[in-house]
Amino acid sequence: MNKININNFISKKIIKRSKSLFQSDIKNNLDIFQNEINNKSVLVIGGAGSIGSSFIKSILNFSPSKIVVVDINENALTELTRDLRSSFQINMPNDYRTYPLSYNNEIFYRFLQNEGYFDIIANFAAHKHVRSEKNFYSICSMFENNVFGNEKLLSFLKETPPKHFFCVSTDKAANPVNLMGASKRLMEDVIFSFSDDIKISTARFANVAFSNGSLLDGFINRISKQQPLTAPLDIKRFFVSPIEAGELCLIACILGNNKEIFYPKISPNNSISFSQVSDLFLNEIGYQPLLMKNENDAKFYAKSMNLNDTEKKYPVFYFNSDTTGEKEIEEFFGKDEIRDEKKFSSLGIIKYKHIDNHLFNKNILKLKNILVSKTSSKLDVVEVMQDLVKNFHHDEKNKNLDQKM
Repeated sequence: MNKININNFISKKIIKRSKSLFQSDIKNNLDIFQNEINNKSVLVIGGAGSIGSSFIKSILNFSPSKIVVVDINENALTELTRDLRSSFQINMPNDYRTYPLSYNNEIFYRFLQNEGYFDIIANFAAHKHVRSEKNFYSICSMFENNVFGNEKLLSFLKETPPKHFFCVSTDKAANPVNLMGASKRLMEDVIFSFSDDIKISTARFANVAFSNGSLLDGFINRISKQQPLTAPLDIKRFFVSPIEAGELCLIACILGNNKEIFYPKISPNNSISFSQVSDLFLNEIGYQPLLMKNENDAKFYAKSMNLNDTEKKYPVFYFNSDTTGEKEIEEFFGKDEIRDEKKFSSLGIIKYKHIDNHLFNKNILKLKNILVSKTSSKLDVVEVMQDLVKNFHHDEKNKNLDQKM
């Protein structure tokens, strides 16, 4: 098997850009970044994940005096620290600390009270997978993390607001068809309800290529365990590189005005299907995809194959998507959202519109009651979310991604 440089593969075969999409916008605003970050204190929540860690690497270019990282994943925090301290040309501040905490935990708020003021706070803690809606309990956890954890955090921060508060959203929040995307769209409404007291911005993402837990990241694990690759034929996505993910958030956090939602300006022609990425990935490591008829045939072939065989065939099973919550094509904005695509060359901005607070608060309370009720179901959540989130069209197929390879 050929060795593969993942960053080069992403650049050449997936995003097809030799330079970061956001390079010119960062270069044009270096003075602002320097003024807003140099010698400032930064708190990054969920900072050990793919996007959070890329954000940290981007913000370190401007010499903050203090970086504190909170993440529930202790192993990922350890690897983040090793990576940062082992990387060439990354200048670590003297005050760098990590805490393996959930930001929904009371211990986290004891930490905040003792820590005092932060100039910049960025929250990347999120349930980001469509499969998070597979049952009522995972749905409850998803809403607690994506929505109500942010509500609690911002209620606390009103007393001593940071100069910049950023919270990551998703492209799936635009005209959502799944509860994960709808929860993030609801999060946008919730966080901006605090915008009279705190400057708040967010960003809707393309898929981050080979991010932790993604299907593409799974390709590496499947190959290492001599297991088949599987992917949908009919699902296309926009991608950004991990580096671009950090830069997008940096721009949105520091350059964003209050109540702005950022998104990357990527041509629809630059979308690519997961099955295409699978074929390209296998070609890159020296194999030809061998299309199998079903999952069992693919698993049997993978178990019995000789990786040193001169034919270099690798089993794949491709299928048309039949699970709840999948869109064929992703999008970044709804048709009724007001946009500005002139301010930045690589980014568009959605100008957030106020909502009917009375009706919204009434439905939020209804949602909270459903999530704590012992007799509620997923259907109850879907029904109230259709009242809370405009253009939410849930298509229940009674099958989730945990039922597939």
